[in-house]
Amino acid sequence: MSTKVLLVYPEMPVTYWSFRYTLPFIGKKASIPPIGLLTVAAMLPGDFDVKLIDMNTSKLTDNDILSSDIVFTSSMLVQKRSHEKVVELCNRLHRPIVAGGPYPTSSYEQISGVDHFVLNEAEVTLPQFLNDYKAGCAKHIYLNETKPDITETPAPRFDLLDTKQYAIMALQYSRGCPFSCEFCDIVSMFGHVPRTKTPAQFVEEMDGLYRSGYRGSLFIVDDNFIGNKKNVKELLPAISEWQKKWRFPFTLFTEASVNLSEDSELMDMMVTAGFNMVFLGIETPVKESLVETHKLQNTKSDLLKCISAIQKKGMEVTGGFIIGFDNDPEDIFERQVHFIQQSGIPAAMVGLLTALPNTQLYKRLKSENRLIDLFTSGNNTHDLRLNFVPKMNTKKLVDGYKHVLSEIYKPGKYFHRCITLLKTLTAHRGAKRRIRLPELRALFMSLTCQTFSFYGLHYIKFIGKVLVTRPASFQLAITLAVKGHHFMKITRETLAVANLGAYKEKLLDAFRQIVKEKFEGISASDLTEIMKIAGTYKDQSITDLKREYNRIHHDFQPYAEELLQNFEQMIDEILIELSAGNLQPIRIPS
Repeated sequence: MSTKVLLVYPEMPVTYWSFRYTLPFIGKKASIPPIGLLTVAAMLPGDFDVKLIDMNTSKLTDNDILSSDIVFTSSMLVQKRSHEKVVELCNRLHRPIVAGGPYPTSSYEQISGVDHFVLNEAEVTLPQFLNDYKAGCAKHIYLNETKPDITETPAPRFDLLDTKQYAIMALQYSRGCPFSCEFCDIVSMFGHVPRTKTPAQFVEEMDGLYRSGYRGSLFIVDDNFIGNKKNVKELLPAISEWQKKWRFPFTLFTEASVNLSEDSELMDMMVTAGFNMVFLGIETPVKESLVETHKLQNTKSDLLKCISAIQKKGMEVTGGFIIGFDNDPEDIFERQVHFIQQSGIPAAMVGLLTALPNTQLYKRLKSENRLIDLFTSGNNTHDLRLNFVPKMNTKKLVDGYKHVLSEIYKPGKYFHRCITLLKTLTAHRGAKRRIRLPELRALFMSLTCQTFSFYGLHYIKFIGKVLVTRPASFQLAITLAVKGHHFMKITRETLAVANLGAYKEKLLDAFRQIVKEKFEGISASDLTEIMKIAGTYKDQSITDLKREYNRIHHDFQPYAEELLQNFEQMIDEILIELSAGNLQPIRIPS
């Protein structure tokens, strides 16, 4: 009798990385599939009947849980909220749940409700769990920090997916990174020595994806694709040959370190294989902050020249940036904006520094007694709460970060970076291919929706300039414009949440002042009358805050819920101060 296994991938919240608002342009439901769970599915025994529910494309129902014998879930820290809902559902319906992936591996001691933790890399811990499960003696926790040989890792089971639901597909070639960036948790999870698959193995995985019927963008999800340059240079010719054989069905992109720019041969090989984009962890233009965080590979060359070198080879650069290092100067905000504008990086992912569990940064800040929250949402782009005490004043840091976001995603500045990129980017030397249906849909929706958007004039100027000066780049220009729609929309909503926090503080200050003024001349012993008057202002303040909360897009309301939850409590604390006669005069904000 087979064991019915349900694989559940929790919902991904709206972030800069999610590209949620680009998906309607191309008729997709999610950005990227759960490659980890698909690989786990391939490791399960043949007598396991496996079903996948990706909550980003399908709703998880009670019946899905009840029709299974056991539930497996894998999640990242940013999926914490959805992960908890999955666990609660399994607990309520009395189905055992197995949890693994980056979030449980780093934080399993803070997670409740899970029956079995299968942590670290599944190639090592999953077989141990499966043996015990079949024997009826499965343990609560399976831990093993052995770094497995991934040449033995099976290909992901793409047959469990409807690939048409996704904007891009994903494959993994290597794990690990040779560098030691203080804030990064990659090394703690996967080690310093990059482990790679064989060229034949990886090409066979590309074959499997091709047989699924998928055509389009393929993300090689390595921590650092060029961590082992020798092996990568053996892989790329095999990819190139495969791509030519099938007339380049995939356009490739990946993550790499900045030292890619130093190897002209490697960049040429990547472009020939079909790579048209690479993500770089740039972090900051401040050398002292790079040294502080042990990102020495970024200090050896001029970063703007490195970026330009990669763009001139034919690969768009997307970049990660961080604000909040101890050595960040007072003008870090303007320096980041200036650098991003000069670089021609349209997709600039700027986040506040976060101390992730098990990182060297986390350990250092803990030793310095600077951690103020042992947990984080994992979303450093618009969760504006720091989990440590920064060297810079916290309000100044957060306000400066909001300023950077508002500046770089102003329509004029975003489209200016797009033009800078198109001027620098060498025409990609991959095979010329026909425009696919999702791209035609994106073109139509872009022209009809973005033309009449709040940034429509900037959009029209951008498209017009491209058609006049670089018509061959029109298709890429539309792609950049659609991505810009996501960035600009998410920035507006992120800042709306931040403004709600400021409005909350203003309401509290005003409540305190108004109540004090109304109580002038009233006997402090007459608390009944005092509380009746105060209650009226309390109700009005709560109503005002809820009204502003309701104006926030529903995708972002979870980030503002905490503001609502403790607002009434904070007003009550003011009233307690009042009853004790401790209210002090305070200026009403303008």
